[in-house]
Amino acid sequence: MSPEMNLILIGPPGSGKGTQARRLVEMFGIPQISTGDILREAVASGSAIGLRAKSIMEKGDLVPDEVVIEIVRERLRRADCKPGFVLDGFPRTHTQAAALDAILLEQGREPVQVIALIVADDELRRRILARGEGRADDTDETARKRLEVYRRDTQPVLDHYRAQVRKVEGTGALDEITARIKRALGASA
Repeated sequence: MSPEMNLILIGPPGSGKGTQARRLVEMFGIPQISTGDILREAVASGSAIGLRAKSIMEKGDLVPDEVVIEIVRERLRRADCKPGFVLDGFPRTHTQAAALDAILLEQGREPVQVIALIVADDELRRRILARGEGRADDTDETARKRLEVYRRDTQPVLDHYRAQVRKVEGTGALDEITARIKRALGASA
């Protein structure tokens, strides 16, 4: 039996995280777990934790760590996560990273492997501004602010996982980047 492929893909806005996450899902046959998706799913399910999240979100408040953590805990228990997962948008804080470690331990799972996509700021801003979505907030100023927020909020997560982080150059052809990620995962890939 091959080991679990429990992955966290971290990168700033415009780094290609979403595209590479979809490729990893296909490559390893594991689900991509997006906190936004699982929060919406929990709300739709009418579960106790989902109803709690719904009342918080309806007020326009951010869902607190303990609720997000419990929803992630429940999601990781599902059968489709047995061979592993790619986390998208979690953990975003040191508290969430520590909770994820505890969840994996309590579920008898392998620790996570962390891939950090590295892309120069100028390239990130160019990508954000060139996106096809045409987001109204994709201006140079908002791109700079989003990159600042990413660095401020994500650094504690990278520090937490320092020994597990593998930095991967996130520029070049998509296939080249995917091949770099696969190499960074080493024998597990």
